[in-house]
Amino acid sequence: MNTIEYPVTESWAQLLQRPLFDNTGLQKSVKKIIDKVKTGGDKAVKKFTKEFDAISIRNLLINEKEMKEAAGLLSEELKTAILTAKKNIETFHTAQLSNTVVIETMPGVNCWRKSVAIEKVGLYIPGGTAPLFSTVLMLAIPAQLAGCKQIVLCTPPQQDGKIHPAVLFAAQVAGVNTIIKAGGVQAIAAMAYGTESVPKVYKIFGPGNQYVTCAKQIIQAEGIAIDMPAGPSEVCVLADETANAAFVAADLLSQAEHGADSQSVLISTSATLIKEVANEVEKQLALLPRKDIAAKALVHSKLILVKDIKEAIAMANEYAAEHLIISCADENQVAEQIFNAGSVFLGNYSPESAGDYASGTNHTLPTNGYARSYSGVSIDSFVKKITYQQLSKQGLKNIGPTVIAMAKAEGLDAHANAVSIRL
Repeated sequence: MNTIEYPVTESWAQLLQRPLFDNTGLQKSVKKIIDKVKTGGDKAVKKFTKEFDAISIRNLLINEKEMKEAAGLLSEELKTAILTAKKNIETFHTAQLSNTVVIETMPGVNCWRKSVAIEKVGLYIPGGTAPLFSTVLMLAIPAQLAGCKQIVLCTPPQQDGKIHPAVLFAAQVAGVNTIIKAGGVQAIAAMAYGTESVPKVYKIFGPGNQYVTCAKQIIQAEGIAIDMPAGPSEVCVLADETANAAFVAADLLSQAEHGADSQSVLISTSATLIKEVANEVEKQLALLPRKDIAAKALVHSKLILVKDIKEAIAMANEYAAEHLIISCADENQVAEQIFNAGSVFLGNYSPESAGDYASGTNHTLPTNGYARSYSGVSIDSFVKKITYQQLSKQGLKNIGPTVIAMAKAEGLDAHANAVSIRL
């Protein structure tokens, strides 16, 4: 990791940049795949699965037999863990469901807003180097609670052509309707435009590599909604002298093992802590099974020493981390001054891993600085807000002169007539 001491404010933008990768030609190649799936359907999806994953798929749809077998292939310990996480995620997200409240803006004029579920949603679950069954819970549970009628899940098959049993079990308990053996750009295209096996959806959710991210951005431009722009995962730890160096190092490494393009950042007011964390990172890294991946991420990760907590908070807000861990004295007071973050973890005993798996909050979060303007996935992500109004005859008499005056001032006489004809 790179150590930077007392950087001047003018250097922060450059210092806090995410890892940059050459995407030249990426959009063109991704668009080509999307277009072929759009016209070729299942055949094209299978072709690209064979080409990119070296796996031949006969049937894209998961069948009942595969679903039933999944539970038997998992340990009771893992099934219990998945069910516990499901319960916590349900509890947290259920509280986000809102009641419809009718507001009388003036006598006889009633207005209200109602949450209506998006009918068909698509969930993308990466395969890659790890089966992210936790993401199944994070996406499918709020979709199910919101009332989405059709929940389609796409995930790449393993080398044996099957889906990891933990992914299938999580999908089953979370209420997924349709599961497709397909990943990458071809999966995003299949959900966006529909194929013989894959239903067309109205909004697509889920993380993925740069190809998947590019595909989501392309289909968004063509009218299919997506959850948010997403890039490689990241964590920022804001810590002072009260933090535990071993804990901080473990948090930085838990993020680094996601992938070579992940980033871990420590912002601290303590030079001693930074040295201790650097030593702990080396010590703990050597013991990790995924140490080669984590080591690559650490190349563009930072240990930053700042002069005081005020500057540390300002830098954390500038970075706008997907995950922000605050390991400081008075962490709640510090948190009140944070306005750019996807999810915040308070105190020495709130590791990012808790939110990633089972505390109840959602782990599908804005990355790459998008936390400045985007929220993480929630119940709201799976619903539309429709407004209603109902006016009585007296209500229209009360508001009519106002509407007529405004319409005529804008030169829209037909608008004014729509009111006056009723009066």
